[in-house]
This record gives sequence, C-alpha cells and structure tokens, in this order.
Amino acid sequence: MAYSWEKNVRTVDPYTPGEQPSDKNIIKLNTNENPYGPSEVIKSVIASMDDDYLRRYPDFAATDLVNELAAFHNVSKDKVFVGVGSDDVLAMCFMTFFNSDKPIIFPDITYSFYPVWAEMLRIPYETIPLKEDFTIDTDEFVKKGSVSGGVVIANPNAPTSILLGKKSIIDIVESAKDSVVIVDEAYVDFAEVGASALDLIDTYDNLIVVRTFSKSRSLAGLRVGYAISNPKMIKYLNDVKYSYNSYTMNYPSIVIGSAVIKDNDYFENVIAKVKNTREWFSDELKNLGFAVLPSSTNFLFASPQDGSAKEIFEAAKKEGILFRYFNQPRINDYLRITIGVDDDMKKVISFLRDFLTK
Repeated sequence: MAYSWEKNVRTVDPYTPGEQPSDKNIIKLNTNENPYGPSEVIKSVIASMDDDYLRRYPDFAATDLVNELAAFHNVSKDKVFVGVGSDDVLAMCFMTFFNSDKPIIFPDITYSFYPVWAEMLRIPYETIPLKEDFTIDTDEFVKKGSVSGGVVIANPNAPTSILLGKKSIIDIVESAKDSVVIVDEAYVDFAEVGASALDLIDTYDNLIVVRTFSKSRSLAGLRVGYAISNPKMIKYLNDVKYSYNSYTMNYPSIVIGSAVIKDNDYFENVIAKVKNTREWFSDELKNLGFAVLPSSTNFLFASPQDGSAKEIFEAAKKEGILFRYFNQPRINDYLRITIGVDDDMKKVISFLRDFLTK
C-alpha cells in the first residue's frame, strides 16, 4: 500500500555497519576495534566520575576535551572541533562545506559512508577509480580537483589499508584550492611517523583533518571524534553544530576522552603491539598463499589465491570468527581482517590453515 506522504520522504541506501554479536566468545575481527581495553589509569577515571553530572546537560563546547586535544597537537583551541565519533564530525563537514553545484570527489573504493552522506544531503559526487594496485590515483584527483566542489580522502584508505604519501596529499590540496579538502585520518596512528597531514593546516586554508578515538585510542564505545583546521573553518563547523544539536558530546565522553589523551605512554605501547602483530600476521597470511596489501592500519586487506574469500568468510563465521567481506566489484575476493590480540590471531591462522588444506 502506498501512502500519499511517501512522495516527500528523503530515501537513501543506508550505510551497512559491521555485525555486532552479543556472544563474548566470538573472535570479532570485522569492525577494526582496538583489541586492547583502557589502561588502569582510565579505569580509575571511570570509577571516579561524578554521577551527579549525568542528570545535567554536558558542557556544550566540550571545553576540557578541546583543551587537551589542542595541547596534545600543539595548536590553539580555536583550531579544534569535536563530535560524536569521526562519523559525526565528517557528517558535519559534508553539511557545512559541500554546498555547491559542483560534484565532490572521493575514491570508488573507500569508506562507504561517504556516498551515503552525499546522497542524503543531496550533494553531487563523483568517484575516481583506484589504480590496479588499489592505490589512489593522485593524477586524476589533481586533474579534477580544480573543478570539484570538494575532495574527501581517507588516509590510510579503508578498506584497502594503503597509505597515500604526503607529497600526493599536498598536490591534491593545492589542486582544489577553491574548495575544501577533507583528509580522514581514522587509522593514521598505525601508519609511519610523519604520515599525518596535520602539519599542513597552517599552510593550506582549505584543509581539514579528521581523527577518531575509536581505533587507536580504544574508545569506539564512547564515540569521540575531532577535526583540526584553521579557526575560520572550525567556526563554520560549530555554527552548523549548534544549529543542529548543541549537546553532541556526553559527559563520560568528555571526561574519559580528556584523560585518554594524557595517558600517552599506554597509547604508544598499544600501537606498537598492534603493529607488531600486524606484521607477524601478514607474513603468516602470505605463507598461506594470500595476497596481502601493504597495511598502514590496524587491519589487513587480503585475498586467497584460490578465489575463496566468500567461502572463508562464511566458514569462519560458523567457527565463531568474524571477518568483513565486501560483495562488490574489484574487491569481492578480499577479506578485511582486524588485528586482534596475538592468541586470537594464532587461532585465525590455525583455522585458515585447516580450511585451505581440506
């Protein structure tokens, strides 16, 4: 039955999040969460939070969190914007900066929320195919950047895990000088030192860098994200935020997020452990005949030599192991596998070895 009001409904094909099982015994490697929980320092902060604040509205400006982020990145606080995970921050960026008739551009294989936001907000967009080796085609982005309504680059890219070099980022930002360039750095903490574009924000006034606490900072459950740019761009973002939802950051997120930034030794230790496991696991996959893309993230994008990615995904799920499988052109024989703790990754290798020798 059709309803008369349906003609006015804004419809989109929604983003499909990774499965979130309730069974704690499942080896969950499908949503790129950090396998290591908060430190003892953070646990004590959680225990000491004043529950009286739960009945009050939180600080709408998330002042403590903004101040800690500004100090950590050595920038003034008027260069920092915070939101409910980087998804919220990115959505605000799309809403604020992509408001022309020109199409925005992003890769054809990248974070699948980008086209969803574009379609929901009626922003024209064009995707630029990755090269055969799944790297971003910098030349095409440079060529189209000057006539685009904006550019979005996930760096390192997801789901491919590949890092785009700083020189290429600069070329793209310079080519699109009349529009905003968003560099989404959700995974950059797992990349090489110096990979971030944050040191470019004072040089290019059209650049905004977006980060999240969900991956490297182990706070996916609290939803903390932020952006760093010049003060004018941050003001525009806040103007939209306060017109849309003034109280986006809850009290626990502000308190715990602020404490996590100061707990830097634990953060660096966790990053090192994930990277070490990643390199070991990558070698093990290659020994089993997988083609593994070079990773600068906390996951690997790998393809079995016999074209059995979908079968492996389904068999692993039956055994209580969750990977991410994308049934779409060019990547339908790849698995995205989050790096977990060493014991879980050893179990994964054992499962794969048994599956491939049947």
